[in-house]
Amino acid sequence: MKHKAHRLIVILVLVDILATNLAWIAAYLLRFHSKPFMSLVPVTKGTPPFTHYALLLPLLAFLWPIVLYFHGLYQIKRGRSRIDEFIAILFSVLISAGLCVGFTLYVRVYHRYQPSVSPQWEFSQVVFLIFIVLDVVALVLGRAALRRYLHRKWAAGEGVERALVAGTGELGQNVARTLIAHRELGYRLVGFLDGGDAKELLGLPVLGRLADVREVVQRHAVGQLYVALPIDEHGAMLTIIKDLRNECIDIKVVPDLLQYASMKATLEDLDGIPIISLNDIPLRGWNSMAKRLFDIILSIVFLLFFTLPVPLFPLIALLIKIKGGKGPIFFRQERMSLDGKTFQIFKFRSMHHDAEKDTGPVWAADEDPRRTCVGVWLRRHNLDELPQLINVLLGDMSLIGPRPERPPFVRRFKERIPQYMLRHRVKSGMTGWAQVNGWRGNTSVEKRIEFDLYYIENWSLLLDFKILLLTALRGFGQRHAY
Repeated sequence: MKHKAHRLIVILVLVDILATNLAWIAAYLLRFHSKPFMSLVPVTKGTPPFTHYALLLPLLAFLWPIVLYFHGLYQIKRGRSRIDEFIAILFSVLISAGLCVGFTLYVRVYHRYQPSVSPQWEFSQVVFLIFIVLDVVALVLGRAALRRYLHRKWAAGEGVERALVAGTGELGQNVARTLIAHRELGYRLVGFLDGGDAKELLGLPVLGRLADVREVVQRHAVGQLYVALPIDEHGAMLTIIKDLRNECIDIKVVPDLLQYASMKATLEDLDGIPIISLNDIPLRGWNSMAKRLFDIILSIVFLLFFTLPVPLFPLIALLIKIKGGKGPIFFRQERMSLDGKTFQIFKFRSMHHDAEKDTGPVWAADEDPRRTCVGVWLRRHNLDELPQLINVLLGDMSLIGPRPERPPFVRRFKERIPQYMLRHRVKSGMTGWAQVNGWRGNTSVEKRIEFDLYYIENWSLLLDFKILLLTALRGFGQRHAY
């Protein structure tokens, strides 16, 4: 299955590179050699040779697959709709085109001071706009054409491998659903084996009992057998493997560990020894580096934006100094983040100085008497959290992730709520999937954990962009913002 998935990914990468390069060539031809288009948007600086625009083809072939990868477009995922794929492609093309334009500007500026190093890389903005539209269309159509070709090929019986699932319990059904959902891998599920008397399951026949495995495999020309039996049927699994030791068939054993897997399970290799990880997360390696780069760039942009063209930081600081009573402008508080480590979070002070001196840590509530008159407004519009951009830049937090909690509350929740500490497998964030869906403030902690864990398991840069957009649309003046 891994080999088939890798082969499909390689084909997807080649299709995407071909579609993108063709879109760039078509954009050049439309702009400079299409009379109807040239009459609408006249060319004012002459027609450059195609060799000049061909300089970008290697960059497109290198950059596009990387950005598409970080948007999850090379993951074999169940349940992704065509709309989700289109949105992911659109975001990927916009980001890639922005990086490409930035690169060409850098080369032009560098060339100004080092004229002997590189040619003048100047490209028409109209060509880039045409290219973005054509590339989105080409990528969507290219992938659709590939899927249609594969489906027609498998419908004709070419390259299809017949699969059988031994086990009709929850584990066996889950394996069957996954195989059915991923027909693009070239498997055809012929049915099940079971120890009972069932006749049909999920619209597929139960072809026999577990003891009949050899006969069923030979009769139905099965090439892949998935043994998905519960732990208490370990003996039956060994019998199946023994019965098929002289057959030309691939046997895959699916361990009955789903009940123990708190997140997605993955298989690792330790010098030939298979190790099953029960709570792996996507945010590792290159994904972690991409997210950190995303955080650094946007935190710098937001800090500069709210300080210079929109002087929000100075105005809030002035309001706190004038109307916020005695105390500092910034408020620091201990919070918990990645791997349970604590850090000092920065906020604009929204409470009276030493508000918890006599009470200790207190959960925020509606009509909280600890707030200042300025603090009520700051909390209502989430403006007290803007200094956390400094925490993001320092690496204590991320822009997107589970909201960081105070250690006293963490100790209380982890004893009461199952899987609570799993939210600390990633860095905490200024905003998150739970917050944009209304689970913030004095709401259900259990539902908040449910949304946090969904984010951790399904992370992608596209999901981060979606949360940022929803934060901008929903994040100000929420009902539970106090």
